[in-house]
Amino acid sequence: MLFNTPIRMLGRHLRPLSKKTLRMYSAATQPLTVPEPDGSSLTSSPKLEKLYTEITSLTMVEVSEFTELLKVRLNLKDIPMGAMVSAPAAAAQEEEEDEVAATVKTSFTVKLMKFDEKQKVALIKEVKNLLEGMNLVQAKKFVESAPTVIKSDIGKDEAEKLKEAFTKVGAECVID
Repeated sequence: MLFNTPIRMLGRHLRPLSKKTLRMYSAATQPLTVPEPDGSSLTSSPKLEKLYTEITSLTMVEVSEFTELLKVRLNLKDIPMGAMVSAPAAAAQEEEEDEVAATVKTSFTVKLMKFDEKQKVALIKEVKNLLEGMNLVQAKKFVESAPTVIKSDIGKDEAEKLKEAFTKVGAECVID
């Protein structure tokens, strides 16, 4: 049962109880039992030993109240249960993930931003030749609807080739 679990074993899973829960378990006023250490004897100051003895003799209700008191007095925020990683380590991990994501980008999109009106016919022909399934009418509508996506989810080499081909016929393209 949770109320018989020593405080030091509860660790970070300890959280304040609601008023309803406190009323429900108000009968749980027995001090917690603390198991004996595993043969290792740590030496500490008498002040710390006294504090340890007092804290481990608290009931769960008292522990909940003490936790709330510490939060208020020390201006502490609630930490989610899954946030076991320290803030600097979490920030370093996020930076590392961002670097990996930035270096592993494999999907690119080529966009037609604008074109030279004098080379519109050449651009329409290039669109018809490079994009599958387009006839002249569809290619003309496609070019006139600029800015528009030429092709998405393609590799970097293919994106570079498309951009170069369209730039040669007076189009201004970008790769995202």
